[in-house]
Amino acid sequence: MSDDPHYQATQDAHTGPIKNPKQLLLAVFFSFIAPILIIAGLVSYVVSGTHPSGDAQGDSMSLYGVSKEARDREVAERLKKVGSIEIRDANRPLAAGEAVFKAQCVACHGAPGIPTAPHLNDAAAWGPRLGQGYATLLEHALKGKGAMPPQGGGDFEDVEIGRAVVYLANSAGAKFPVPDRPAAPAPEAAASDAAAPAKP
Repeated sequence: MSDDPHYQATQDAHTGPIKNPKQLLLAVFFSFIAPILIIAGLVSYVVSGTHPSGDAQGDSMSLYGVSKEARDREVAERLKKVGSIEIRDANRPLAAGEAVFKAQCVACHGAPGIPTAPHLNDAAAWGPRLGQGYATLLEHALKGKGAMPPQGGGDFEDVEIGRAVVYLANSAGAKFPVPDRPAAPAPEAAASDAAAPAKP
């Protein structure tokens, strides 16, 4: 019966590629033990300190050239509140024009300053500007004009910026009066305004 070709083909179809114990041991080794050894080797490589690890330097770790302090500062900047409230004393004395000039205007309008800006005591540069009048000069100072950024809304009140404008203009020959805060309404007038009915 073993000479029957049909029988021989059936026998070959039901046998596997492993025909002896040596082949069985090799198949077991390459199927199970080799992958386990490769995984164990990779794990030991990852957890060991012998592989290259970039610029890690302990607590002051530098990441792509940026120090931990710089990253913390940038995160704090991104997380800070958008708006803030500053409470100022409305009755504090106004700063003098010269003090406001030295604090806020001297970088551009002082010596040497910016070449295109009119400087303190420069009558030739201020001459055409003085003809525009104090109100126009104040508006340019508060809202900005050309390369000059707006100065309003900063550390000084608008009246104090006006005092700096007068200080600069008067240094070039103008005769502008020094501005002051508007007078508060009398208590009687404020009470009568509040008691008056609203007009439709």
